[in-house]
Parts: sequence; C-alpha cells; structure tokens
Amino acid sequence: METATKLFLKKGYALTSTRDIAKEIGITQPALYHHFSDKEVLYLDVLSAHCSKVRQQINQVMRRDNLSAKDRLWEITQVFTKNHPNNVYDSWRSTASLLSPSGRRKLEIIFMMDYIEPVSEFFKLPEAKLRPDILPKEAAELFIADLTPLFGSLQQLGGKSISNEQRGKIILDVFLNGVMKH
Repeated sequence: METATKLFLKKGYALTSTRDIAKEIGITQPALYHHFSDKEVLYLDVLSAHCSKVRQQINQVMRRDNLSAKDRLWEITQVFTKNHPNNVYDSWRSTASLLSPSGRRKLEIIFMMDYIEPVSEFFKLPEAKLRPDILPKEAAELFIADLTPLFGSLQQLGGKSISNEQRGKIILDVFLNGVMKH
C-alpha cells in the first residue's frame, strides 16, 4: 500500500500503472490483482487510507489549545503540503474523470469526509471569525483551492527567491486578508 500511495500521489492516477506498482513492490502484476480486482479499487483503497491519515493529522492540529487561529490554519496548511507532493484539487479533478460513476462518488465522499469536513471545523471556531455570508464548508473548499501555488504553478508566487514556507505564509495571509489594502 505504501508504494502504491507514493506512486499515485507523485504521478497521479492516469500515469501510474498497476505494472509500475507491482514492479516497485517486487511482485508480478497478477499477484497484485490477487489482492485488488482492478486499478480503481486499489487507488480508492490507497487514497482512503492516506486521506484518513491526513484527517487524523488535521484533527490533531484542531485539538491543540495553544494555537492562535492563524497559527492553527498554518499548521493545517503544513499537513496538506507534507502529505501531497502535487496540487490536491488538480489531482482529484483529473482522477475523477477517469473513474467509474461509483468510483467518482467514493472519491467525493473521501474528499468531503477527510478534507472538507475537518477543515470546515476550523472555520466553525469563534476565533476563525468567518464572515456570516460564507459557510464553513465553502471556506474550507476555498482554503484548499488557495493552496494551489504551494504545489507549483506557472507564476510562482513571490518568485524563486523565497522559501516554500515564506510562500505558504503569503498565501495564508492573502487568504485571510485579501489582496487589496484596507
């Protein structure tokens, strides 16, 4: 499972073959199919386990009582960047189009349960000071989408002269405060 997780996260669903996984593990492809009926089943099992770990890490951040709202959100940001070598939303979108309808539904459930729900818990906290016209789940989706520049983009926010941590803090500041002067 660890090898499949690493390959799926790094190369994506489309570019990871069961042959690649079997070769990396050191087994035959038929031996892999003995445990998983097809690539989609393997992917969803692997992703479910991985995303569950991400949810647990976010929940650990949420249980810490010594963090300001901004620090808590920064720690959640680090959970995502530590666990995903590529953009979370791009990975989900590109994969969903390749899955069966049942697989797409399972992917949506995993994403909601392990990513949107725990992040929306942050935005339910009084210290998060969420605007009344934004729902916590909407804020969670916007937050995760706004992390995109941390995973590389055409226009690298802050240029090449700053660290990924500095870039992350800029993104978090823009998410919390907007891009316009007040």
